[in-house]
Amino acid sequence: MSEVFEGYERQYCELSDNLTRSCTSASVLHGELKKQKLSEIKEGLDEADALIRKMDLEARSLQPSTKATLLAKLRDYKHYLSNLKTDVKRITSTDTNQAAQELLESGINETTTVSADQKGRLLMSTERLNQSTERIKESRRTMLETEELGVSILQDLHQQRQSLLHAHSTVRASSNLGFQIYRVSLSFAQEKD
Repeated sequence: MSEVFEGYERQYCELSDNLTRSCTSASVLHGELKKQKLSEIKEGLDEADALIRKMDLEARSLQPSTKATLLAKLRDYKHYLSNLKTDVKRITSTDTNQAAQELLESGINETTTVSADQKGRLLMSTERLNQSTERIKESRRTMLETEELGVSILQDLHQQRQSLLHAHSTVRASSNLGFQIYRVSLSFAQEKD
């Protein structure tokens, strides 16, 4: 196994353990402490994504026998990271919905002129904002996956090019050797005559 891959793997495992603990602690926090913890978690998730991409690139550059094992590990790591992201979304959406509800309640307490229509529009706006945020995150995730696939394809094409160049040089060497053998046999035939 590659030492580089193992280094990335160690970093990823430590980071995912820390993220799991942070998610657990963030779920019981409130207010600014919760926002700060969620911000730290999101930075950690980005770092974990980067480590997975690095491990993927490293795994794809190795021999096929090792490559298959490491890519299977990577699938597990990606699945675990996806579950962590789902947990963070759940914690964040709970916090956002709770904040919107508190805002509505405080507005109702301050003024009695807030209509049901205004409350409905505010809730719809909050929901649209949440949906837009999720679409942006999903688009970013798709972009990163597409980028990874592109890098993988380029690496495979590079390996195929190297194989073709090697085959070309082998064929050329064989034809040169065949031509030299023909010339030697021709010169022997001329000397016999």
